[in-house]
Amino acid sequence: MYRVHRMGDEFHTGASAPERRKLMGIMPSSDKVPSLADLRRGRKRRSANPSAAEPSLFDEVPAAPEPALPVSEAEPARVWTVTDLVSQVRSLVERSYRQVVVEGEISNWRPASSGHCYFTLKDRDAQLSIVMFRREAALLRFKPKDGDAVRLHGQLSIYESRGQMQLIAESMHQVGLGALLAAVRELKERLRSEGLFERKRSLPAFPRCIGVVTSLRGAALQDIIKVCRRRHSAASLLVYPAIVQGAQCAASVAAGVRWFSAHSGHADVVIVARGGGSWEELHGFDDEALARAIAACAVPVITGIGHATDSTIADDAADVCAPTPSAAAELVTAAQYRVEERVERLEARLHRAGRYELLRAKQQYGNLTVNVIFQHVQDALARREQRLDDLEQRLELAATQRQRTNTQRLTYLESRLAHHRLDLRLARRRATFETLAQRLRQASTHSTRAARVRIERSDLRLEALNPLRVLERGYALVYGPDGKLLRSASQVASGEEIVVRLASGRIQATVTGKRSEDR
Repeated sequence: MYRVHRMGDEFHTGASAPERRKLMGIMPSSDKVPSLADLRRGRKRRSANPSAAEPSLFDEVPAAPEPALPVSEAEPARVWTVTDLVSQVRSLVERSYRQVVVEGEISNWRPASSGHCYFTLKDRDAQLSIVMFRREAALLRFKPKDGDAVRLHGQLSIYESRGQMQLIAESMHQVGLGALLAAVRELKERLRSEGLFERKRSLPAFPRCIGVVTSLRGAALQDIIKVCRRRHSAASLLVYPAIVQGAQCAASVAAGVRWFSAHSGHADVVIVARGGGSWEELHGFDDEALARAIAACAVPVITGIGHATDSTIADDAADVCAPTPSAAAELVTAAQYRVEERVERLEARLHRAGRYELLRAKQQYGNLTVNVIFQHVQDALARREQRLDDLEQRLELAATQRQRTNTQRLTYLESRLAHHRLDLRLARRRATFETLAQRLRQASTHSTRAARVRIERSDLRLEALNPLRVLERGYALVYGPDGKLLRSASQVASGEEIVVRLASGRIQATVTGKRSEDR
């Protein structure tokens, strides 16, 4: 079994699980789950050779030896069903190993939708299936993943459906370097989500002064000085001495960065540098306060911490991350590198190009004679005449096209003007008026004739219905004292005056008597 806190400097924090196994000399283990018989055979071998035995996962609660039962030769061996045998083994394992503590590396982490978590715990030579139920998984204080080194507390059992030994984990904690790596990764993700690593400024091309935050006794400062001298940099170096290893590393380096930020006129760019070392020695640059100080610095910051394979939170917060302190100095002085040599090379190229162009011009004009010049002039004049003919032809075509266009437009306008002439419009209106007047006269004559015919017919009907024509045939109309027409003798009394209307004139009479007659 490997333990993270025993690895020491052999553990490489930036490597994946297979790479860590390779660095520690651990060969990949097979995927075969050891059976209970294999575990027992291993225990027997270790008990037979105590000097070569190693601590086992199951040595904390030793199992009591089972008494040997005499077996008669005549009695047949008991035939077990698979269920009975697995249940018997499960009961034995659960009684013998109620509480075990085991350490190893997480592999094949599989959280289920039900909340239960399933994974494999591996070490150098073996693996063990682990199940953590929902209630215990909800109490975890970190998010497990493949490659984490953890310590588990739980009970050993047998999963009967598969006949597979498994550990029912009740709690899980990160151990050793794994917990520290997890804290660093969690801090990096939190700072990244805040946007602390997004601002990236460009380095000044020709810095007058370069600020350096590093140890005065470290090799990083000497490397920076050598690079600046070798590259003929005209910039001066201003060094802020800092502690680059140990508990005071983060506070000391952050103080240097803040000093350059508060005195931004002293340096145009700041280099935070440290030589190579183990992950524990570089861990001081994984500090939140240092990362925030670098991100808030008023001048651009470039980091050169460790080697090319090392990575810290300070590198992510800086504007530029160089793989080494020497590379950081080269990036800062890149624009000044051999400026004089490059200027001299460019000047020499310019002189060579000028001499070449002058020589070529002399050769061209030296070959010219009077006849050649005259021929060139004639050719030039001929080309100008040809160009003039071409322009004249294009002018004629353009004038013809313009005239044709204007003629079509004039014709169109004349047609529109003829459509809107007042005399023509007045003639059309007069013809329309005469037509309407004729139709009005015809309609008036027709309607007058029809009205006269209707009147005559009405006169005939009215004359036929005239009551006077009835009176002319000997009939009379009799009105009572109240002026109403009498229709019956009972409507008038004797002695009352009545009026008789004849066809010609009226008669006033007095009723002297009445007589009723049946029809």
